[in-house]
Amino acid sequence: MTAQIKRIAFVGNSLPRRCGIATFTTDLQQAVAAASPSIFTSIIAMTDSGQRYDYPPSVGFEVAQESLADYVAAADYINDGHFDAVCLQHEFGIFGGDAGGHILALLERLTVPITVTLHTVLAEPSAAQRRVLERIMELSARVVVMAEKGRALLFASYGGRADKVEIIPHGIPDFPFVEPDTAKVALGLANKTVILTFGLLSSNKGIEVMIDAMPAVLASRPDAIYVVLGATHPNLVRDQGEAYREGLVARAAALGIGEQVVFRDQFVDRATLLEYIAACDVYVTPYLNAAQMTSGTLAYSFGLGKAVVSTPYWHAVELLADGRGSLVPFGDSAATGATIAGLLTDEPRRQIMRRRAYDDSRSMIWERVAERYLAVFDAVRAPISPRPSPQLHPMTPRRPSPTLALGHLRAMTDDTGLFQHAIHAVPDRRHGYCVDDNARGLLLSTALRTLDEEQLPERVIMSYAAFVQHAFNPDTGRFRNFMSFDRRWLEPQGSEDSHGRTLWALGAVARLGPSAENRRWGSDLFAAALPVVEGFGSPRAWAFTLLGLDSYCGAAPENAFASEMRTRLADRLLALLQQVETPEWIWFEENLAYDNPRLCQAMILAGKATGNEAYINAGLRSLDWLARRQTSPAGLFRPVGTEAFHDVRATGSGFDQQPLEATASIAASLVALNLTADPKWRTEAYRAFAWFFGANDLSQPLVDPDTGSCRDGLHPDRRNENRGGESVVSYLLALADIRQLEQVNASRNPWKTPSLGPRLVPKSVITQPRGPLGASHVPKSAGTLPPT
Repeated sequence: MTAQIKRIAFVGNSLPRRCGIATFTTDLQQAVAAASPSIFTSIIAMTDSGQRYDYPPSVGFEVAQESLADYVAAADYINDGHFDAVCLQHEFGIFGGDAGGHILALLERLTVPITVTLHTVLAEPSAAQRRVLERIMELSARVVVMAEKGRALLFASYGGRADKVEIIPHGIPDFPFVEPDTAKVALGLANKTVILTFGLLSSNKGIEVMIDAMPAVLASRPDAIYVVLGATHPNLVRDQGEAYREGLVARAAALGIGEQVVFRDQFVDRATLLEYIAACDVYVTPYLNAAQMTSGTLAYSFGLGKAVVSTPYWHAVELLADGRGSLVPFGDSAATGATIAGLLTDEPRRQIMRRRAYDDSRSMIWERVAERYLAVFDAVRAPISPRPSPQLHPMTPRRPSPTLALGHLRAMTDDTGLFQHAIHAVPDRRHGYCVDDNARGLLLSTALRTLDEEQLPERVIMSYAAFVQHAFNPDTGRFRNFMSFDRRWLEPQGSEDSHGRTLWALGAVARLGPSAENRRWGSDLFAAALPVVEGFGSPRAWAFTLLGLDSYCGAAPENAFASEMRTRLADRLLALLQQVETPEWIWFEENLAYDNPRLCQAMILAGKATGNEAYINAGLRSLDWLARRQTSPAGLFRPVGTEAFHDVRATGSGFDQQPLEATASIAASLVALNLTADPKWRTEAYRAFAWFFGANDLSQPLVDPDTGSCRDGLHPDRRNENRGGESVVSYLLALADIRQLEQVNASRNPWKTPSLGPRLVPKSVITQPRGPLGASHVPKSAGTLPPT
């Protein structure tokens, strides 16, 4: 170890929390701190839900298990604290989120080398457990396991690399080899033959097996007692009270050995534990689960030179090999009783076993273990570059985005149209269809026309078009929205917003439909449905219509009414902004709702088309403000969630977070990039796209790139596993935007749009915008600009 290691952070549980990980983390931190007075150590302690602990000064930061914000803040504590190394104690049950995935929110933000100690390595993990552990291994500079079995499993099941995996045994206190008689006196166990089990009581410990084995032991050693030392596991107490312990007491009484089975219901400190271990003649771990990678109590009893009888779980098989202990089959009371009785009646054999265990354990004392950990920290101490920033999509131009996959969209579409909802990935017919989602489907069909990739089948496009056509009521000039599965309209007309969104899709079809006939249909229906918008009061309906007008006016420049409507609607939005805006609240309304970036996008496009600088300034100014509000302290995209939609001038974004918001942010950012060529908007687009792939508050991906399906959103503690129509189209629209950006980045002339042609900024708006944005965000000379 060199003097360069000065500050080490340990992430795990900590005493006085009552669990094995807390004991291990505390012991390791103390051993490392004792190894060199110049080393500063700090524990980042995980606190389980509903609990409070009086942590010692060694705990520098506390993380509430289910609070993602705490994990992010802990990463800031480590990074800002200039730590040289981080040592993570990993056990699935101590971190929040699916399979403990919340810990990734901490690890992915660190710029400090990570060493992870795996206290469990599952041979058959769930998909979520595998994903989390593989990501932890990827982020870690070294992976420590405590047994050869752990290393073998990492290689066989998780693709572990030999140069990253270290075996460091579980630490033990440096305790002298002593006979048990003296310690027995101090504990009131004099003249007894003591069999001991220690640990938090739970049903997987096999205490029943040992109780059932006691009659056979007592037949050979009538002075034997079985001491069960330890409190009931807190989680078990919380759920069942002391019913489990009471059942064990009743079991012993029923066998007539109630006085020979002694329960010491207490959580003991290390000194007391060592006294009990020193006093025992045989230590037994009758655990029922073979897949136990480590046992601190086994390591401690082994290190004190005890005769150990154990079931053959993974740690015991390795530690007790070559005569260092005795193994008995799982759940076999007869074999357990016979083995213990044999050891208690064969003093020479027991002493040989004790001495062999003690001598072989000297490399396990905490002083030696601390030296090995410090050597690992030293080996990876070199400063590392920040990990791929969570604010950027993990598939930036250095790593192409996924190929477009339309399988789930096709599955969600029948001959009527696009289903609204799904149960998991299965279409849910109970909720039928809506014009909103079918309009989005039409919009997607036009977006794909700009890409050299798979196109929507004509059957699918025609289903969407037919649904939209059927939704239009020529008597009212309005679109109906919701339709049941049996093709009954459920309302005489839809909302203003659904009408505006449908106009948006029709405008896109009028310009980019797959055929001349299709484009004429879109143009005619757009013209028929536009006049009613003049009486609308919804700002989003205005914005959606403006987006449709941007395309429609390009396809039908002769329509003077459409041009007038564009100016009228943009003026309304501008007036709203001027009425509501303050230096702290640069927005069109008193609250943020859904699809917020579309208002900014509509204003930028309207200003670009009309040459109105005020529209452009309003769009860029509000989008810049919104982007900052939708960026978490960790640099992640955090869209405004549905819980915050109606909060007046709310400061937080909240949950539930929806794919629709990420898609809108990407599109608006790319429109701003198109106009200004400012690279920050490319960053914002990738930040929002990364949300789909796990750069979010839960560090969990929402999409299945192979099918193109997308989960419906993020709850505070989990993903919404349903994958409905809005979500799949939102993801595919976002992917289409990013794929087009990548095409442009890869072309020889990145300022030329292959499919849509060059886009010119009118000379009248090539000025420096005034307002909060400050410096110019528009090129000072006209020219072709990047595509949307």
